Amino acid sequence: MSAIEPSPTNRLAGLFGVRYPIVQAGMIWCAGWRLASAVSNAGGLGVIGSGSMYPEVLREHIRKCRAATQHPFAVNVPMLYPDIDKHMAVILEEGVRIVFTSAGNPATWTGHLKERGVTVVHVVSSMKFARKAEEAGVDAVVAEGFEAGGHNGRDETTTLVLIPLVRDAVQLPLIAAGGIGDGRAILAAMALGAEGVQVGSRFVCAEESSAHPAFKQAVTETTEGSTVLTLKELAPVRLIENGFYTQVQEAYQRGASMEELKSLLGRARAKRGMFEGDLEEGELEIGQVSAGIRDIKPAAEILERLVLEYHDAAERVRADDRYRITGWAATEGQA
Repeated sequence: MSAIEPSPTNRLAGLFGVRYPIVQAGMIWCAGWRLASAVSNAGGLGVIGSGSMYPEVLREHIRKCRAATQHPFAVNVPMLYPDIDKHMAVILEEGVRIVFTSAGNPATWTGHLKERGVTVVHVVSSMKFARKAEEAGVDAVVAEGFEAGGHNGRDETTTLVLIPLVRDAVQLPLIAAGGIGDGRAILAAMALGAEGVQVGSRFVCAEESSAHPAFKQAVTETTEGSTVLTLKELAPVRLIENGFYTQVQEAYQRGASMEELKSLLGRARAKRGMFEGDLEEGELEIGQVSAGIRDIKPAAEILERLVLEYHDAAERVRADDRYRITGWAATEGQA
């Protein structure tokens, strides 16, 4: 199978026109055209993260991405950001065929996009919102568990719990996200009912990621427990503990108002941390899976490793007696 031929059986690969049902998350300040095109060229679905871009900057990234790859790519649009109507206008004017929406009501833009031939995917953190997305007419959903980096669900439902719940709740093609950092996790997500995965933190540490080198290095140095979900009153976000996180905790301890929390968060903290590399005063968004990331590699090598690890894990489960439970019948009536 060539790198441009989609899987003939996987619904998501067919929907997106890609070889592998592996989506690179559209991460704010980390997912520009270089990363998106590199992932698409390697057989996955690259995604431009528009949340940190002005409309004309987004247009530039779309054009550069199209020049760098002949394969499908997408744009992620967080609906809690301003100028969404301008972003959508740019996306349609530039002929983008796949849009991921997040952090908002899917009914707001799904119909408008689908009437113009755009494939729409919505990111959810609960089966309730998965149902709403299905009712809105989206083509697929990303179910993102509590482990994920960036903005997260308030219910703190883990991926292990969320994927089966969403699989039972909707008929849509399902993409698992949150804690997906290697091929073993991909296999587990598929076993739970997902048909593909979305990978964020692992691609933050791709050479083509637009994250600052200091932030990438900090991610490779995290350990178990280095990240914390906070700011649930505004938009829950998972952060590496640093000086900024300490300021947030101190604000909570003195009973800070919503306005004070917004002011603290709104000082270009995400750009300062992830894009400019201020590891103390910046906001450092990353997932729990960062504890297992130890290197910075080209995106194509990361994707190839994910695929190989997936196949190795599947073969190990099939062949290794340690993964068999004696006495459990494979079919009714079988000893």
